[in-house]
Amino acid sequence: MLHALQSSNFSHSSFIFRGFPEMQQYRYLLAVLFSASYISVLLGNSLLVYVIRRAESLHNPMYLLISMLCIVDILVVITIIPKMLFGLLLDWDEISLAGCLTQMFFTHFLSSVESTLLLAMALDRFVAICHPLRYADIIDSSMFVGLLFFILMRSGAIMGTLVGLAGSLWFCSSNVIWHCYCDHMALVSLACDDTRKNNMAGLAVIICFVGVDISLIFLSYIKILSVVLSAAPAGEDRWKAFHTCGTHLIVMMCFYLVGSVTFLSRNLNIPIPTDVNTFLGLMYILFPATVNPIIYGVRTKEIQSNFLRIFKLNAKKVGTIKVCPGGKKDSAGIKAATVEL
Repeated sequence: MLHALQSSNFSHSSFIFRGFPEMQQYRYLLAVLFSASYISVLLGNSLLVYVIRRAESLHNPMYLLISMLCIVDILVVITIIPKMLFGLLLDWDEISLAGCLTQMFFTHFLSSVESTLLLAMALDRFVAICHPLRYADIIDSSMFVGLLFFILMRSGAIMGTLVGLAGSLWFCSSNVIWHCYCDHMALVSLACDDTRKNNMAGLAVIICFVGVDISLIFLSYIKILSVVLSAAPAGEDRWKAFHTCGTHLIVMMCFYLVGSVTFLSRNLNIPIPTDVNTFLGLMYILFPATVNPIIYGVRTKEIQSNFLRIFKLNAKKVGTIKVCPGGKKDSAGIKAATVEL
């Protein structure tokens, strides 16, 4: 009786990560692979931010949103990967409850900020291509400041509530988190008391950031494609429009769908092996952060030309780049804007 009373008043203050229990013999290989991905994220996104910062011609809303996306990608991998690598290489798998909740907040906060940035970028391209003559009036500095305030308030309020609910729980059974970072439901699943509020909060997050954001993004790209295809002749230009929009949507689907699966797998009791769930939980963060500099940097001619100019490479490699003039916007202007999708 005394033992039961003591256990009911006990709550763990530290936890142990067990992200890849079936792959412990390959832990050093995993560390090498994730280290390479970590370095590529840091270098690629930092380089893109540097180019946008140095080139005055890139100081417009679209490229500022891209640089913000890169900064968020850098911060979210810094929040997760170093701690995970220490665990794989040095068995430093322990984390305090306060540290776990802090990591949880910043991981989910930055992911939600990225979701809102992707939505803002889609809406920016929608205005630029579908309402080009009103772009300067709609997308101005006051709108940009308001958007930044909305991003921070929405993500901070929702994720603060999510983490606050998790921090109020009592953890009196296992202190082993079957993940490589402090995922919300991975921690909540260890609680001894009622977690229905936490489950409902998790579903609300999915509805808010996946249901709303991806729907608006998808509708924006459908409208953009319809305008571009109606103005562009059949052939290469239409293929470029499909390819550009399709590439963006594939990367976004990876971010949203894989993130939703990992977020909901514990919430809905979906039986996914721990190794697979951990891998998906990393990929929905690492994959977009790795390919975003390629999608929005390498494949964008304006950024290519400024990169070559800044680093003083041979001007012959730049090639001829057509810049859309201001004022009247015809089908050629729409095709030029498509490059920046």
